[in-house]
Amino acid sequence: MALLDFRRKTSPAAGGLDTFLKGYSIEVMPRTAAKIEDFRALLPAGTRVYIAHIEGTPIEEMVATAARIAADGYEVMPHFPARIIRDAATLNDWIARYQGEADVDQALLLAGGVKHPHGAFHSSMQLLETGAFDKAGFRRLHVAGHPEGNRDIDTDGTMRQVEAALRWKQDFSARTDARMALVTQFAFDARPVIAWAEGLRAAGIDLPVHIGIAGPAKLQTLIKFAIACGVGPSLKVLQKRALDVTKLLLPYEPTEILQALAEHKAANPGFAIEQVHFFPLGGIGPTAAWARDKGGASGRPAAATA
Repeated sequence: MALLDFRRKTSPAAGGLDTFLKGYSIEVMPRTAAKIEDFRALLPAGTRVYIAHIEGTPIEEMVATAARIAADGYEVMPHFPARIIRDAATLNDWIARYQGEADVDQALLLAGGVKHPHGAFHSSMQLLETGAFDKAGFRRLHVAGHPEGNRDIDTDGTMRQVEAALRWKQDFSARTDARMALVTQFAFDARPVIAWAEGLRAAGIDLPVHIGIAGPAKLQTLIKFAIACGVGPSLKVLQKRALDVTKLLLPYEPTEILQALAEHKAANPGFAIEQVHFFPLGGIGPTAAWARDKGGASGRPAAATA
């Protein structure tokens, strides 16, 4: 398959959207990655590709996917879901496999979408406390952010525990050499995202934010994932769209939320959101093509800090 000419295909987008999309990352799973014949035909070299570790996925499949994508010239960031890692020995084994077979030196640490822990760990903070990633020389550790809260963590509907965890992660970042960033769940409304991000800085949390965005997909698909993932107030954006028969059959595109965030960033350079992280719920190819058509380019931007 011939590689695409990204310089020719890419065109500037109005309102700073092209600038805002620069350096975007994307998430895949082993089963979705297996459907891609050649990632180089979709993503420019240097793109950070997260590999989601879903409960039940063998570590061998995760590592093989990481090795394949890394060999094609991408920065690989596998998930380490605390609640499916049984013990320290398992954690160290995973780290050694990723390093030995895929030369991985960065990871996304999160609790994981499992109600009951499989073993010793139940939070990303416990994984950080082991010191295993520092000992292995991991240069970058990302953790989860929740602009609209997380019902699995704060069952009372508040954000108390989520906010306490953020302060802990901020303190961990300050006392270690870890390069950290917050990677968020996807959202559909810019207003709560902006309020949350501005609140971080007001609370003294200066971790860079990589905002989660759902790529183009059928509306029914997004609503299903949004409900399953516990997306909060911004779910109403999808529900309102679903009531409009003229829009119901059209694929959703994240133009509106990204445009609003891009304009806020342009007007407020210190805005906490520094990069976009795509969840390609409608497919890796369509998401990459949409980002390219909007003037965005993946890979690490020259002035990136996270």
